[in-house]
Amino acid sequence: MKIADAFAEGGALQRHMPTFVARPQQVAMATAIAETLETRSTFVAEAGTGTGKTLAYLIPAILSGKKVLISTATKTLQDQLFRKDLPVLRRALDIPFKAALLKGRSNYLCLYRLKNHLGFKAAHGPRDAVALESIRRWSRATLTGDISELGDVPEGSPLWSGATSTVDNCLGAECPDHGDCFLLKARSRSREADMVVVNHHLLWADWALRNEGQGELLPTVDGIIVDEAHQFLESAAQFLGSSLTSRQLLDLGSDISTERVREAPDAAHLQEESDRLVRLTHDIRIALGEPARREAWHQVETWPSVIDALDAVQVQLGVVRDQLQPQRGRGKGIEACFSRTLALLTQLESFLKPTDDNQVRWFEVRKTGFSLNRTPVEIADEFRQFRDRLKTAWVFTSATLTVRDRFDHFTHELGIPGTRAAIWQSPFDFVQNARLFLPKGLPDPSSPSYTRTIVDAAIPVLEASRGRAFFLFTSHAALQQAAELLPKRVPYPLFIQGTQPKTRLLDAFKQSSHGILLGTATFWEGVDVPGPALSLVIIDKLPFASPGDPVMAAKLDALRAKGLHPFPHYQLPSAIIALKQGVGRLLRGQEDRGGIMLCDPRLISKSYGKTVLESLPPVPVSPDMESFCQFLKSLPIQNV
Repeated sequence: MKIADAFAEGGALQRHMPTFVARPQQVAMATAIAETLETRSTFVAEAGTGTGKTLAYLIPAILSGKKVLISTATKTLQDQLFRKDLPVLRRALDIPFKAALLKGRSNYLCLYRLKNHLGFKAAHGPRDAVALESIRRWSRATLTGDISELGDVPEGSPLWSGATSTVDNCLGAECPDHGDCFLLKARSRSREADMVVVNHHLLWADWALRNEGQGELLPTVDGIIVDEAHQFLESAAQFLGSSLTSRQLLDLGSDISTERVREAPDAAHLQEESDRLVRLTHDIRIALGEPARREAWHQVETWPSVIDALDAVQVQLGVVRDQLQPQRGRGKGIEACFSRTLALLTQLESFLKPTDDNQVRWFEVRKTGFSLNRTPVEIADEFRQFRDRLKTAWVFTSATLTVRDRFDHFTHELGIPGTRAAIWQSPFDFVQNARLFLPKGLPDPSSPSYTRTIVDAAIPVLEASRGRAFFLFTSHAALQQAAELLPKRVPYPLFIQGTQPKTRLLDAFKQSSHGILLGTATFWEGVDVPGPALSLVIIDKLPFASPGDPVMAAKLDALRAKGLHPFPHYQLPSAIIALKQGVGRLLRGQEDRGGIMLCDPRLISKSYGKTVLESLPPVPVSPDMESFCQFLKSLPIQNV
């Protein structure tokens, strides 16, 4: 079957997908991707909302007959591709290709830890007891071990740490349940499949392992298609650096206690030393200061309390190592704890005495823990090595990769300047179906009264739209302030990020005919609300990353060292791409209509405001609030 035949009027897709509409942009994109896979070259594609980019890359991947890996930004998108899109295409194309879904190890039940660690600690409350029983009952029925199957226990539940493994605590081939391991079975299926669906985190984790000569997580493939490619760079920074967390240290202490009881019950001194490690880990957390800190390491590295706390943990890890050494032969669990202790000692020493100038050291403090991090400032050289070693086709696609129709920012950051690229604009009629409003008279975004002022400006707009809005913020502080102000000002139900799990909150918003959802970064992208339920998107300000963020500050310093001005070369393009994602929440279907209110006065007062606006879809600008509200009042109401 040829690509044109699959997409043609009356073709395979239309026969099996009644809502399918052939789009010239989609066919052109699919053709370009087919050529890329055939020539093992690299291609970058921006496909505007409604282009149908998912089918535009899946169809040529299937028809190529090659082994292709699809990488997405989130596990939610992975599940949608694997459980919804690929089964439909298998029937439509009548091609019996094999597909596999592969996630990181923390997404799979570990039978060994389920038996020996889950529920080991006392003090579980009644709710935890119910969840524990749900996990055990599900474990006897699941075929995949994918924890997302069990809706009764949230994926964020701390109970899962006792029922899943990490790289640190996995026993590997020495595990007594090695033959029944769900993770290994998933990896085996991926080696046999024609198409493997992963996420960016797993793709970079695989490269990190290959680069260190420690094997690989993913099979060798003929092509890699990176969807939601605007998030690819951020994922790289996480996996090309390293992170030493309080959880790693506390888990080690907990696991030593568990394995000692099982394998070395007479070694009471191990319990004493593991308890001391736990206490000293908590001391680091206290020494680093109050929660919600994310700062460069040089801010605290000379503090006596921090130096003393880290020295104490470093010494204690050495003590634990020495105490575990003579017990190693008594069981695989003790042996694994010894290896983990060595690894954590090495990691801590590497953090305290770094050797890589391309990495920035920083720390983060949370309510219950901390992390000590090393993150690369630039990843272009690393990706170049990645691409050169794999020698496979690469396709990068997203709805938001360009600034003023240029790919320079994305290709420069990834180290692939001059790569073949194309843009397919959205087929949606923004001129007829959307309006943009830039309110005048707003204070500077740094003003203490800013959020209160934009809430005041939003009230008549929300009344005109009769709710049905996303109110998106660049900070949690601004969201919370708006959440306090709005209930007294609008009669519509509010759905506030953090009050419910994201999917549940979004479902409740969709079912409400006049809701207002308040969200930060997590709702700027990857959220789909077609139809009249979402008829207005309000954005509080341009999403510039904080220059005080330690990783961002290091990035800006590196650009200055090269003689480049950070604002036009990095800060502005990054903000524009993020803004395009937020704006992209509005029109999700051919018939959708709605308004966008961008509140930042810099769009009018600063010269770069023109660059921002010219990078957005061609939405007509309403001259004043009255005309904008009239447009919103004309929009249809959802039939409930």
